[in-house]
Amino acid sequence: MTHPPTQAPPDTQGGLADWVIQQGLDGTEVADLLEGYCERLIGLGVPLFRLHIALRAYHPEIGGLGFNWVRDASVGRDQFAHTATPVAQWVQSPLYHLLESDCAELRERLCDHPAPSRFPFLEDLRARGATDYLAAKITFTKRTGSLAVDPNDPPEGFLISWATDAPAGFSDADLAVLRDATPPLALALKTSSSRQMAHDLLATYLGQDVGNRVLSGDIRRGSCEVINAVICCFDLQGFTKLAERLPGPQIIDLLNDYFDVAVSVIEAHGGQVLKFMGDGLLAIFNLDADKDAAAKAVAAAARLRDDISALSAARTARGAATTGFHLGLHAGDVLYGNVGGPNRLDFTVIGPAVNTAARITAMSNMVDEHMVLSAPVADAVRPLRDDIVSLGQYKLRGVAARQELFTLVQDRDT
Repeated sequence: MTHPPTQAPPDTQGGLADWVIQQGLDGTEVADLLEGYCERLIGLGVPLFRLHIALRAYHPEIGGLGFNWVRDASVGRDQFAHTATPVAQWVQSPLYHLLESDCAELRERLCDHPAPSRFPFLEDLRARGATDYLAAKITFTKRTGSLAVDPNDPPEGFLISWATDAPAGFSDADLAVLRDATPPLALALKTSSSRQMAHDLLATYLGQDVGNRVLSGDIRRGSCEVINAVICCFDLQGFTKLAERLPGPQIIDLLNDYFDVAVSVIEAHGGQVLKFMGDGLLAIFNLDADKDAAAKAVAAAARLRDDISALSAARTARGAATTGFHLGLHAGDVLYGNVGGPNRLDFTVIGPAVNTAARITAMSNMVDEHMVLSAPVADAVRPLRDDIVSLGQYKLRGVAARQELFTLVQDRDT
C-alpha cells in the first residue's frame, strides 16, 4: 500500500524531506515545523543538540526573528528590533561573519580546537557541551557572483545553524543528512515567511482588520458591507504653518511623534486606523463588533488629550517644535470596503456619517475646543461619564439638519 507524504516513515531521509514539504503545504507554524524537523533528525541518528533559525522580518519595528530549539526543550522565539547601528553581539557572531563572507557554510569543530574561538558565542556553546557547529545561509532569490551580502541588510532568506554535543562532533553521514534536508526546509520556511511577510506588510500599511480581510481574499472593487461605527477624524493643529518654517526631517520627526501617540491610543482602545491623510488620520470603532465601542472611542479621546500634552512637554524640553490637535467623533452607518480604480484600491469607510465626522472636526476652531463629539456619540456615553458638556447647536456645511455638539471637560474626567 502506498502512503501519502505525511505518512512516510520519519527514520528515512526521504521521509524527512516529504514530511517537511507537507508541512510547508499545510502552512504549519514555524515553531511546530522546527520541533518536528529536529525530532526527525534525531530519529535519523543525527546527534543534534541545538538548532537556530534566523529570518528577516518585514516590519517597521522588528528587523529579524530568531527560533531556537534545544534538546529536551520547546522551540523559543525571539524578535530583534531595528537599530541605527548593529549591536556588538551580532557583529561578533558567526552568522554575521557568514553573511559578509563569500561562503555558503561555516563550520567550527570545537572538539578539535581547544584554543578559544574567535566568536564569543561559540565559546558559550562550548561551555554548554557543544563539540561541533555548522551554519549555512539560504537566500530566496537567485544570486550570481559573490555570495557575500550586507549583514545589516540581508536579502530575503534565512540563516540556520546546527550544534552537537557528540564527543566526535558531526560525522560525514550527519552532515549529509543536514545538507540534504536543507532545501525542503528552505521551501517550507519560504512559504511560512512569505505568508508572514504579507501579513505584516498589510497590517502595517492597511491596519490589522483590513489587512486580514485583504489577505483572506476580500479584494474585489465595490465589495462593501454596512457597519455601524464611531468615526474618528484626527488632525494636527497649525500644521501648514509648521511645514513652511521647519526643515523636512523635523517635520517627519514631528509627524511620527504625534502619530505614534495617536495610533497607539486609538488601537489600545479597540479602534482601527484606516488611513493617514497628510497631517491627519481616519479611524473607526466598530459598534457592531463591540457594544462598548462608543465609550472606548471617548475614552481614547480623553487619553489622547493627556498623552499629547505629555508629548508636547517632552518635545519642548528638548527644544523641538510642538503642536496641538483637533479630533471629531460621530457615529452612524458607513460603507466599509473596497473603493477605487481597477488596479488601485483603498479599503476605507464612506457615507454621510463620514462626511459629518469631518465637518464636526472642522468645527474645533470655531468652538475653541480640541475635541468635538456629535449627539449620537455623546448620548451613548453620557450615562457613563460626567465630563461631557454641550456646546450648542450648529449648522454644518453640507449637512442638512442642525447638529448639537459636545466636548469633554478636562477637570471632570472619569
